Amino acid sequence: MKKLLAEFREFAMKGSVVDLAVGVVIGAAFAKIIASLVANIIMPPINLLTSKFGVNFKDWALTVNTEAPKLDDDGKPVLDEAGNAVMAVYDYPWLNIGPFIQTLVDFALVAAGLFAAIKVYNRVKERFEEKPADTPKEVPEDIQLLREIRDAVQKP
Repeated sequence: MKKLLAEFREFAMKGSVVDLAVGVVIGAAFAKIIASLVANIIMPPINLLTSKFGVNFKDWALTVNTEAPKLDDDGKPVLDEAGNAVMAVYDYPWLNIGPFIQTLVDFALVAAGLFAAIKVYNRVKERFEEKPADTPKEVPEDIQLLREIRDAVQKP
């Protein structure tokens, strides 16, 4: 049991596991921020524009008309003069397109935000990374021989 705990501790304390955990937590928080941005900032003006054309984007869905007995306030079926139940037509949402499109906008913004954050991170990383000292390049053998000949000829 001690060996198993020691292995687990070694695994959990690896840098990559900790980095992954931090990334998941920050990613979840970032996704919530983006979802709030889309739902509260971006979608209301779009809903305002589409409502001018009679479309409420938030509730946009393909519906199916269904008939069901009309109910009174007590939940009992309303009856007509002949004693038959009065039927009412209800719109049942079949495909909720508006919330799906909102989710696509969420995804696009999260992806764009992550792309921008990674771009900035890579630039900062490059700027602060120590660049390796210039190592002398190996001179080809024929150039080395020509230099030796030149130096030998120049000596008095």
